[in-house]
Amino acid sequence: MRLYELTRGVDDSPVVADRPTQSISVEDTFEHDVPLAETEAAIRRLTEKLWSASRKESRIARTVVLKLKTSEFKILTRSHTPSRPLSSCEEVTDIVLKLRDRVRLSPSQRYRLVGVGLGNFREAGETGAQSALFE
Repeated sequence: MRLYELTRGVDDSPVVADRPTQSISVEDTFEHDVPLAETEAAIRRLTEKLWSASRKESRIARTVVLKLKTSEFKILTRSHTPSRPLSSCEEVTDIVLKLRDRVRLSPSQRYRLVGVGLGNFREAGETGAQSALFE
């Protein structure tokens, strides 16, 4: 019965508004579809907006994400988790541009949307699970 109600949008459980942030992202749809090479200005603008939003969080993002939507509405994502916490907007921008360089579609492919995101948020003092293996 519970699953039946949930599939119909019936859920009386309380909304928990103060949950820790899992991810944040920003994206922009272009007025006209553009080639990949013409996405840099939008990526830089979006990354600045994203970095500013991330500074309001008490937790630190570990993973950088690039999202692209082709003119055929196919969604591509690329992500990277550096070995150390992100320290600047420039660092995030560099990572996003390198992720863009990993897209291997035809140079004639056009894109209608670009988005950037941060995820895998951790508490400031938290270290990765891997480091515990070598202590």
